[in-house]
Amino acid sequence: MSLPAPSPEALQHSQQLTAALQARIATAGGWIPFAEFMAEALYAPGLGYYTAGARKFGAAGDFVTAPELTPLFARALAHQAAQVMALSRPHIIEAGAGSGRLAADLLLALEALGQLPDRYDILDVSADLRQRQHQTLTQRAPHLLERVYWLDELPAACSGLVLGNEVLDAMPVHCVTWQDGTILEKGVSLDGAGQFVWQERPATGRVLEEAVAVAGECLLPPGFSSELLLAGPAWAATWGERLQQGALLLIDYGFPRREFYHPQRHGGTLMCHYRHQAHPDPFYLPGLQDITAHVDFTGIIAAAFPAGLELLGYTSQAQFLFNCGLLQALEALEPGSLPYLKAAAAVQKLVQPQEMGELFKVIAMGKGLAQPLLGFARGDRSHAL
Repeated sequence: MSLPAPSPEALQHSQQLTAALQARIATAGGWIPFAEFMAEALYAPGLGYYTAGARKFGAAGDFVTAPELTPLFARALAHQAAQVMALSRPHIIEAGAGSGRLAADLLLALEALGQLPDRYDILDVSADLRQRQHQTLTQRAPHLLERVYWLDELPAACSGLVLGNEVLDAMPVHCVTWQDGTILEKGVSLDGAGQFVWQERPATGRVLEEAVAVAGECLLPPGFSSELLLAGPAWAATWGERLQQGALLLIDYGFPRREFYHPQRHGGTLMCHYRHQAHPDPFYLPGLQDITAHVDFTGIIAAAFPAGLELLGYTSQAQFLFNCGLLQALEALEPGSLPYLKAAAAVQKLVQPQEMGELFKVIAMGKGLAQPLLGFARGDRSHAL
C-alpha cells in the first residue's frame, strides 16, 4: 500500500489522536471494541476525522460525495423533497450535511420550483463542518441563509423531510467473526511497540444477540467476518419516535441483509479513504482518514418499523434519480456546451452500475403520507428487504 505522506502538521495531529487512543486502550485493560476505536478516530472532540479541521470533501479532500459532483443531484432530489413537504410540512432536516453543498443546491432547486421550506435545519456534531457549511451557503445561496438553522440535537418532534446522504456509513460498527459455533468480536489492542493490532474476544451483550440473529437468517461459512451496525438502526428508530408526519430519506452504499452477509463477501466491507485512495487499514494515520462500512438496510427498517415508521420505498440511487427527473434536468442544459458536458460526465458517475448507480441505495421510511413517493415509482425493491 503506497499512500501520500501527510504534512508535518497533519502527522502531529494524528500522533495526538494515536496517543489518546493508546491511553484509552490501556485504561480499558488493553482492549476496546473496534466500534469504540472507530468512534474516537472519527469523532473525538478536536481530534477526530470529522471534528478537526482537515478538508474532507471534494477534489482537495479524501473522497467525493454525490452532491459534490453536480448540482443536478440536488435538482432531482428537490422533486422528492417538494412532494414530501407538500404532503406534510415545509420543513427539512439534513443530518450530517458535509460541506453544505447539498443544502445550498437543494435550497436553490426548491426555490426554482417555488417550493422552499420554511426552515432548513442542519444536524451536525462537527463545529468545523458547521463553519464550512455556513461558508458554502453564504457563497452559493446567501439570500436563503436566513432559512437555515443548526441544531445541537435531534428535535423532540418534527414533520417534513429528514434527509441523510452518506450518514449511516460513517457510524461506528462492531467487527465480528462467526467461527465453529463461537462468535468472536474483533477489537483493538496494542503490541509490544504500542502499535494498534486486532485482537478477538468472545462477543457479549447486544453484539452477541445481533450476531446470533444474523447467523439465524444468513448462511455463514465458518470463519466468516463482517460488521454489525448497531448505531444506525437505533438512530433510525429514534426518528420513528420524533417524526410526526413526513419521511426519513437515507442515501448510502449497502445491501439487504442476505446480500450484505453473502458467503462471497467474506471479510466484510470495512474500508478507509485517504486522499482519494481506498484501502483496508483502519489503523493508518488515525484522525486523517475516513473509516466506513456498508449498510445493512434490512437492519435499518427492522428497527424503524417497531418505532412507528413504515417502509415507503427502497431502490438504487440510479433508479431513484431517474424517477426524480435527473435526465430531464440534464436535457435542460444547452447540448454540447461546457456545462452540459461536465454535467453529463457527473451524471454517468451518479447512475452507472459500476460507479455509484447500483452500489448506492435510497431508502425512505415515514408516516402519515397520503401518496406513494415519486422516487420509487419504478424499480422499488422493497420486497428484497
